[in-house]
Amino acid sequence: EVQLVESGGGLVQPGGSLKLSCTAPGFTLEDSDMGWYRLAPGNECELVSSISTDAGTYYADSVKGRFTISLDSAENSVYLDMNNLKPEDTARYYCAPVSSGSCQGIKYNYWGQGTQVTVSS
Repeated sequence: EVQLVESGGGLVQPGGSLKLSCTAPGFTLEDSDMGWYRLAPGNECELVSSISTDAGTYYADSVKGRFTISLDSAENSVYLDMNNLKPEDTARYYCAPVSSGSCQGIKYNYWGQGTQVTVSS
């Protein structure tokens, strides 16, 4: 398997910002379509955003205009810049290759542990 390491989560107040990072030692992220997923109790796994060198970027309607995904090839890292955070953004965020089976993999921590984002006043 490919190990992906997420970081940058934390506790923030509504309207705050966080920047999530994803890196993969020994794996070139730019060779794949990489996505940020989130999973919260009671909710389905959701693809929040994705990026690829040829297909560009994707954002879920719920985060469009607030989140920005980026890829730094030199650092072999994928980032998610999260602004104007809302309580409904509270979830554990995972970095994973985009595919129909990504959410199943996330459920079993196939790629990594994810990072917790909690938005609360």
